[in-house]
Amino acid sequence: MTLESPGLLFTIVAFFLMIGPLVFVHELGHYLVGRWFGVDADSFSIGFGREILGWTDKRGTRWKVGWLQLGGYVKFAGDINPASQPSEEWLRLPPEQRARTFQAKPVWQRFLIVLAGPMINFLLAVVIFMVILASYGEWRTPPVVTGIMEESVAARAGFEIGDRVVAVDGESISSFEEMRERIFIRPETPMRFDVLRDGRALAIDAAPAAHVERDPFGNEMRIGLLGVEAEGTELMPVAPLALPGKAIGQTVRTVEMIVVTLGQIITGRRSVEELGGPLRIAEISGQQASLGVLAFALFMAAVSINLGFINLLPIPMLDGGHLVFYAVEAARRKPLSRETQEWAFRMGLAVLLGFMLMVTVIDLGSFGLWERLSGLIG
Repeated sequence: MTLESPGLLFTIVAFFLMIGPLVFVHELGHYLVGRWFGVDADSFSIGFGREILGWTDKRGTRWKVGWLQLGGYVKFAGDINPASQPSEEWLRLPPEQRARTFQAKPVWQRFLIVLAGPMINFLLAVVIFMVILASYGEWRTPPVVTGIMEESVAARAGFEIGDRVVAVDGESISSFEEMRERIFIRPETPMRFDVLRDGRALAIDAAPAAHVERDPFGNEMRIGLLGVEAEGTELMPVAPLALPGKAIGQTVRTVEMIVVTLGQIITGRRSVEELGGPLRIAEISGQQASLGVLAFALFMAAVSINLGFINLLPIPMLDGGHLVFYAVEAARRKPLSRETQEWAFRMGLAVLLGFMLMVTVIDLGSFGLWERLSGLIG
């Protein structure tokens, strides 16, 4: 049965309830580490464009909300240009005031200030996973084959009833769920399964079949399908001391999923249409919120991890681009020239704008806009 997507207003509210806190937490990471190192902040903004709400705290930081809710920023004192390099205006500041600006800090402190944004997004996901595991526990199924689908990849590869899978591609697993996660993101990719059969260790090579799966709202996902079944699923409580490790493990596996699927898109093994932009994220936000708090929290954790990962990409204008420049500065013992960095940031901006245009076109296509327009024209 296919569920109907929630209404437009519900979707908009759900999207802002998700993206607002994630952007706030990301920028808060920059802000807190900057304050820790003694850097003054001129402004802290959630959203871009004209200010619709704001106040100034006792330290002189302007906290504000912009009308375009698609990101945010922290403007540190003295951080005047995209390359964060000294300017004539900065050089004219009194020494005491200049010492509390971003440019005055050693490169390792600037590196950590920038790194803090993406890292706190990963930390938020870990916290969300910990709360979910503590509240609900985790489903665990022994990685023992209890059924094999006829004419499936597993049947052709030589799997047998009773096989216990102990590792996938050299990585140990302890549950059927872990095996399924690895298979899920690798359709038509050769994989190695280490199996125990009647006390004997053996390896089985198989490439999961590509299968199109639809969620309750009709969204399609291309996944890997091996064709094995397992029984004995139990909802197990998670001990408090085990919560951090399990939450970090889930975060790492999510990052792995992002890296693998992105690599598949780059190499042409997965369609670029599986990318999603703000419109698609907004739509899914509403859908997940309509399913309840648990589904919405899991989606929020996934988006937080994506936000952290994307910001670490070595593209100028993103945090990762700044980190590359700081690493080069540390190695050379002097920064790249302002002209070099400004040209890099211009190119980075062009890349980001091109990417945003592409995913927006894909999003609109997923809503059927181009098909409807072609019908009107025809």
